[in-house]
Amino acid sequence: MTTTQTPTITARSVWLILIVVLLADAMDLIDSTITNIAAPSIVADLGADDSLIKWLGAAYALALGSLLVLGGRLGDRFGQRRTFLIGMSGFVIASATAGLALSPGMLITSRAVQGLFGALLIPQGMAIMTATFPKPMLQKAFSVFAPMLGVFAVAGPILGGVLIDANLLGLGWRPIFLINVVLGGLALVLAVRYLPAVPAHPGTRIDVLGSVLLAVALFGALYGLIEGSSAGWNAVSLSAIVLGLAVFAAFVRRQARTADPLLPRTLLANRGFTAGLVVGLLVFAGFSGLMYVISLFFQLGLGYTPTQTSLNLIPLTVGIMGGSGVAAALIARLARRLVVLGLVAVLAGIATMLLVVQTAGTGAAWWQMAIATLLMGLGAGICFSSIFNTALGDVDPEEAGSASGSLSAVQQVANGVGSALVTSIFLAVLPRGDVDAVTVTLLALLGLIGLCLLAVPLLPRTAVADLEH
Repeated sequence: MTTTQTPTITARSVWLILIVVLLADAMDLIDSTITNIAAPSIVADLGADDSLIKWLGAAYALALGSLLVLGGRLGDRFGQRRTFLIGMSGFVIASATAGLALSPGMLITSRAVQGLFGALLIPQGMAIMTATFPKPMLQKAFSVFAPMLGVFAVAGPILGGVLIDANLLGLGWRPIFLINVVLGGLALVLAVRYLPAVPAHPGTRIDVLGSVLLAVALFGALYGLIEGSSAGWNAVSLSAIVLGLAVFAAFVRRQARTADPLLPRTLLANRGFTAGLVVGLLVFAGFSGLMYVISLFFQLGLGYTPTQTSLNLIPLTVGIMGGSGVAAALIARLARRLVVLGLVAVLAGIATMLLVVQTAGTGAAWWQMAIATLLMGLGAGICFSSIFNTALGDVDPEEAGSASGSLSAVQQVANGVGSALVTSIFLAVLPRGDVDAVTVTLLALLGLIGLCLLAVPLLPRTAVADLEH
């Protein structure tokens, strides 16, 4: 039984729908990265301690990542258009409360609510496009979609730096969130007018309990790790970690027994896909933390303004875009060997930055940092695409949708975990000096990427050459 009929889509409607979906993804990507630049300004303005830096990215990414699969299921059950509109409305409201936050607690809560509604919003756009666009138009839309996502990834840090230094109406950092009211408002108007209604499937079964267990497990473990590294390893932080691990065990048990697991059990039994999940988790966590630490070092160690910091991150984001192009051209031929190439490039970039920091310290020149960040970005761009495509190499076609959605959710969780844990290392060593802090952090990331290299042989030998999800 369906609730409505899918309308015929004209060429004009395709581009209007694409604009709506791109606006939604733009807000997600910008909000995922914009706090990398803004963190020091926010902490100073709100008079918060260092734990706020860790939670700014983690609260958003964890809420989004742990609920992303659930959001996709809710769209299937209640209709993607309706779910998209609810998600966009909630995201805009949460962005407004984040921009008007009067305390660290209010800001972090708003960031988590942003992630919650983002989990309702993000899965629907691609599902609507896939379900309603004629195939030739879908291919044209995807040819625009991927490059635009790269532009948004670049735009986040740059926009953040410019808005903070512009100090619009004396609001300081607040416009980095308030701008979503403008973007989201425009997207809502266009969505109400042009977004088509895809037939819903009321019979879709949803494992709400499993989703709640996963969210509680992630929050408990990360809360304990962040508070322990900030305030000391007391009974509260240790208890939170234990609780998080216990609830995660309950989640695993639930997934093994329920008739409708969040992730099909056949996927978890697929060694290549599981290895891809693990490698992806480590790589995205490491790179997310690296982005945060570089931003902090540029501002706290090198004395850059937010705008200078954002401009000095352009080589990294250009590298990501270039690496993605390399991956698209070579993935079918090289498969998991391309993952190795990307990881080696990331290692070379980290090693270069270590050398610069050790020889020049806080007197490092911008071009020295540019070489290091360009290498990191190039390797990350290769890895981001090739890990996912390779992980799906042995997956049955009928499970590709669930598999790619799960990989996206893992990416979001990794972003939150990585930004929190890696910045914890940096901030723990910071009292010894900026150079020592960034040195220890980079050494830890070298070890993490080296661990990923050891896991590459477990990935499938072949890859999906054209991944559209």
